[in-house]
Amino acid sequence: MKCLLGLLLILTACKSHDSESLDYFDVGIIADCQYCNCDNSTARYYKKSTKRLQDAVDELNTKDLNYVIHLGDFIDRDFASFDSVLPIWNKLKSDKKHVLGNHDFSVADSLKKEVMAKMGLSKRYYSFKAHNWRFIVLDGNDLSYHGAISEVKKKETDSLFNRLKKDSLPNLQSWNGGLSKTQLHWVKKELDDAVLKKEQVGFYCHFPVVRDAEVHNIWNYRQFLELIKDYGNVKFYFNGHNHHGDYIEKNGVHFLTFKGMVDTPNSTAFSVVRITKDSILIKGYGREQSRRLKMN
Repeated sequence: MKCLLGLLLILTACKSHDSESLDYFDVGIIADCQYCNCDNSTARYYKKSTKRLQDAVDELNTKDLNYVIHLGDFIDRDFASFDSVLPIWNKLKSDKKHVLGNHDFSVADSLKKEVMAKMGLSKRYYSFKAHNWRFIVLDGNDLSYHGAISEVKKKETDSLFNRLKKDSLPNLQSWNGGLSKTQLHWVKKELDDAVLKKEQVGFYCHFPVVRDAEVHNIWNYRQFLELIKDYGNVKFYFNGHNHHGDYIEKNGVHFLTFKGMVDTPNSTAFSVVRITKDSILIKGYGREQSRRLKMN
């Protein structure tokens, strides 16, 4: 325990002078900011998200971060909501990444095609590299009833949803989504290339994938887990969507659901994550838990 506390204290230190020469690097993680100019629900405090995001940005700007990533549901609804949170987000000094969430498509149908550009994304799913790591960002809305835009994807959405109906899975909800055949094929190519280049792999997605009874899962989560199970270089899968948070290790992969920023009347949730040669050290803020995840 003392060792863990000591390691976490390192994360609160001032900026390093040359992070490229160190055996670790730090990233910032936020999940489910989910702002809108809306009345509170029983568990979500939408209007408070701008202040919470600003506080997170102020804190993250005191760190020497390789990047900051938001794990989806940047807004709750309405395209105009982006104009309240993007100016705050753009004050981040580090590189900025977005994952698409289901609520990010809770806009008028005529504006769904504008969501990516508004969020600064050129692709709905993508990968990037840092320090011999390959980070793969998935789009769990690729096949969905809110985010599938092309007629081809809409037809594939219907096909997948209807095919899975026979299994009576709890996650087969209209507010979840699935990974298309094209995206899964792309993931395999990314993993194969990472093996060739001896890169470690971390996944980011909005939706969880690991627990069978999890109502928030990607529709075809079993297909995804089958795809990655033989890749020993996959070390983590980080997501949002289930605002309560969750954690499980399976086959050497750390599956961590980060808690939602929008929840609770007086608390926030975000993290600074330090990735070392053998561990992932998470410094949680607000109600996000600090923890150490050991890598094999």
